[in-house]
Amino acid sequence: MARGLIAICLITLLACSSVEGRGLELAHLNGAEHQSVGDHVHGVVANVTVGGFNFQLNLSNPKLVEELKIKRLDFPSDFMFGAATSAAQSEGSAKEGGRGPSGWDHRMETLPEKLRNSTKFPMAVDGYKRYKEDIKLIKDAGLNSYRFSISWSRILPKGSLSGGINQEGIDHYNSLIDELIKNGITPFVTIYHFDMPLALEEKYGGLLNRSFVNDFKDYSELLFKKFGDRVKHWFTINEPNILAQYGYELGISPPGRCSLPSTLCALGSPVKCFETVGPCKFGGNSSTEPYVAAHNIILAHATVVKLYKEKYQEQQKGEVGIVLASQYFLPYTQSEEDKAAAGRLFDFYLGWFMGPLVFGDYPQSMKERVKDRLPTFSAQEKVLLNGSLGLVGINYYTSTYAKHKAPPPGEALRYSFDQWAETIAIQDEEILGVTNSHWPEGLQRLLEYVKDKYQNPKLYISENGLSDHKDNDSPLEVLLEDPYRISFVTRHLYRINKAIKNGVNVKGYFCWALFDDIEWGMGFNRVGIYFVDFSNYTRYPKLSVKWFRAFLQG
Repeated sequence: MARGLIAICLITLLACSSVEGRGLELAHLNGAEHQSVGDHVHGVVANVTVGGFNFQLNLSNPKLVEELKIKRLDFPSDFMFGAATSAAQSEGSAKEGGRGPSGWDHRMETLPEKLRNSTKFPMAVDGYKRYKEDIKLIKDAGLNSYRFSISWSRILPKGSLSGGINQEGIDHYNSLIDELIKNGITPFVTIYHFDMPLALEEKYGGLLNRSFVNDFKDYSELLFKKFGDRVKHWFTINEPNILAQYGYELGISPPGRCSLPSTLCALGSPVKCFETVGPCKFGGNSSTEPYVAAHNIILAHATVVKLYKEKYQEQQKGEVGIVLASQYFLPYTQSEEDKAAAGRLFDFYLGWFMGPLVFGDYPQSMKERVKDRLPTFSAQEKVLLNGSLGLVGINYYTSTYAKHKAPPPGEALRYSFDQWAETIAIQDEEILGVTNSHWPEGLQRLLEYVKDKYQNPKLYISENGLSDHKDNDSPLEVLLEDPYRISFVTRHLYRINKAIKNGVNVKGYFCWALFDDIEWGMGFNRVGIYFVDFSNYTRYPKLSVKWFRAFLQG
């Protein structure tokens, strides 16, 4: 992943890269009923039965066969198996149904060159109009849960209660939630998934202003009132580190604030740059604003958790948490410097938010390096924060090496430099099971790290997946074959199960994504278990849908 930035499949290539043709491959077999491992020109070949399906596997190492030995019955009966989407990436109908514009709508209109397929962004994959048939597709896959987000500006077009409530938006999500429950699917709702109402950005600067806390509280309470009788699992905010860094240090997502030269590479390297910064033409301070934005996000989350506990939890019997993203950081060498660098990266990614929400303050490593650029919490705020974490969604895609690196001399300090660390990609099979930086064992290690450091919170894997990289002109039957995704999911489930056996409190797994979708600046991307024809939005099940159904029934 580019400079180790967190994968949300948001403008991040390594996190979404396919493992087709490398490491572990699966080819669908009709009728094979045996398990065996034998020699093969590229390593070994294994014929195995997985989740009721029969496959032939090419492996670089026979030890990887063990990671495919996982069954539905290995998990608790109430374990959630689902898929995930977000409103901005799937709904479309951006100017219909009373919805107001979001920051991403503004970026698409003002910087279309920074978003691939930008003209298609307002339609996404037409999920707003197709939600009933889409829910049937969730059921057809055998999944028992669905993580989706509510479009803030579809509920409050002006972002705040004073700007008026859009009843048409309320009606839409009421119908969606009812349809899910009617089909036996448990809703997991993300309240804010990157789509800040543009009105709040224009009114007071969005996340940079403490007014955000109050407006987010009002918005969240409205959702609890309207949907909380049926929705029992809430995530307040998706990937706050991405909101802060991409939006306020690098300027590559809304509101696009930054103070860096436009020639700098934001994602990738100078040799192979996937995305340059900015352009930094909307103002900003890359040294301070990421920390201010994150500070207000933390206070907003804690405020909403307190609100729910005091006013709604007793009657509604639900729970509220947050979605965080991280890689697993492996020291590049066994030197004390590199071990410390890995620890700092965990602090700057996870600890940035889990530290305050569990212990009431930022990690010591952040205080020491960010110094007076890091906001402080008052004594009253620390009381609010302490123990306000709730359940945690973990978005995991890749792992990386961590190496000590001092900030470059002569450059202004900012989030990317404050870590005193650089990330270095783990090469394929340099560690057993690593392919294109995907390492299922890294997820197990990450979960166990969270358990040990942050009081073993209730966890859900809220995103985990990869993208197809095939020629879109290939025949449909070829585009629907995704055996590499099946191996990816299977191996990660195996590692989740091992973490559970080691005492980690994991309650569910959500594959990213339900559909091929708009991956923000990346444009259309083949991340789904359902193939979407982007010319007419027709959905087709990939092989992984058949696997999910067989696995969950088996």
